[in-house]
Amino acid sequence: MDTKMNGDAPVLVVLQLTGGNDYLNTVVPYSNALYYDNRASLGIPEEEVMKIDDTVGLNPAMGPLKDVYDRGDMAIIHGVGFENSTRSHFRAMDIWHTAEPDKVSMEGWLGRTVRDLDPEGENPVTAVNVGQGLPRAMVAPGVSVASVADLSTYGLLTGVEERQLREKMLDRFANMYTPAIGSGPVMDYLAQTGLDALKGADMLKDAPLAYESSIEYGNTPLAGKLRDIAKIHTANLGTRVLYAEHGGYDTHAAQGPNHPKLWSDVAGAVNDFWADLKEHDSDQNVVMFIFTEFGRRVKENGTGTDHGAGGVAFTLGPSVKGGQYNDYPSLAPEDLREGDLAPNQDFRGVYSTLIEDWFGLDAKPIVEGTFEKPDLIHK
Repeated sequence: MDTKMNGDAPVLVVLQLTGGNDYLNTVVPYSNALYYDNRASLGIPEEEVMKIDDTVGLNPAMGPLKDVYDRGDMAIIHGVGFENSTRSHFRAMDIWHTAEPDKVSMEGWLGRTVRDLDPEGENPVTAVNVGQGLPRAMVAPGVSVASVADLSTYGLLTGVEERQLREKMLDRFANMYTPAIGSGPVMDYLAQTGLDALKGADMLKDAPLAYESSIEYGNTPLAGKLRDIAKIHTANLGTRVLYAEHGGYDTHAAQGPNHPKLWSDVAGAVNDFWADLKEHDSDQNVVMFIFTEFGRRVKENGTGTDHGAGGVAFTLGPSVKGGQYNDYPSLAPEDLREGDLAPNQDFRGVYSTLIEDWFGLDAKPIVEGTFEKPDLIHK
């Protein structure tokens, strides 16, 4: 186990945008007439786009993130995805979570990463998910992950003294983790996971008590999750990987009003999170990674967009080399794949950058291969 605490050791915060975020209306190719040809009703007018160069700009709802970009702390990774893209939410998310496009795997890429960060399993809060359930990305045999729906009540679990009640609690853990693990030696895993979760609850219960901040987060579920992540990070418990999800990106209909609201929530919460860490002098060793399972179709369906392929991902933090990486995929009809943007950056290459250049680990056994890496991290 790395004995360094949060003051030195690199920490990764992963934010999953669940449902398939619309790349074209997030990083807008405003100079390309094909964008407006395909987005007759949903296209964002050029004068509203927050331009970052002569060809693309950010959705106007992303104002606070534009500020992060302008100060050099945000990288935009164009065209992220994988070959032979699937339009199934479940399969696409499985692929992103396990780094296994060609087979079904039960081990998550972050679970493998945490196993390398803490090979003896000494710290039950090396990885923390803030939300319901457990993302498959964090699942691996021998790896404990604390899953915290509400940090303010999580520590109360340790106050359950009656054996019968505690067994019920562990049964609930079993119900939560079994779908992610699958069959096999699942009960042994769950028994250890349940015990580790109780230890994790004991460690995390005091995190809110030690936390003070002048930052007033917005009143949104995502803001609450990122505030909890800030509380855990600033408590110096040795947590190295933190995870949260933000849903609602499956915008088949009513995308016009809904998509900007989603990004307004993200931009505000993420900006407050970084301000909070900076106030606590706890931002220098943190990188945030934002991803979604796929982009949307290039051509709108009238009120929304359907499942697509190539998407966009972001990394943020003082250690990130800000700017744009890779080319924006072509919108020319002959370059599309069944109406979708063609990915030009394998997502496993982005993972490899985070694993190797941030955590200092060997990425090859984690992502099962060698992939072109964007140079995102200051050495």
